[in-house]
Amino acid sequence: MNTIKVEILGTGCKKCHQLEANAKEAIAAAGLEAEVQHITDTMEIIKRGVMRTPALAIEGKVVSQGKVIAPEEIQPLLPTK
Repeated sequence: MNTIKVEILGTGCKKCHQLEANAKEAIAAAGLEAEVQHITDTMEIIKRGVMRTPALAIEGKVVSQGKVIAPEEIQPLLPTK
């Protein structure tokens, strides 16, 4: 099974941590293996075109920014097995 790359982009606030927890819950529910990384470097976040945090990137593509999305919203964004 391939490991997918999921990134949380944000400064480490409460919302960022909640988005990370939601992403991990969605990944587990989908039965996938993932490397979850939290990117807090402001310049790296801006370089990716993110203007509002928290943001979620899956396989290098930003799929959500500026809000905490629920695990049920994240799951369809994940690649299928």
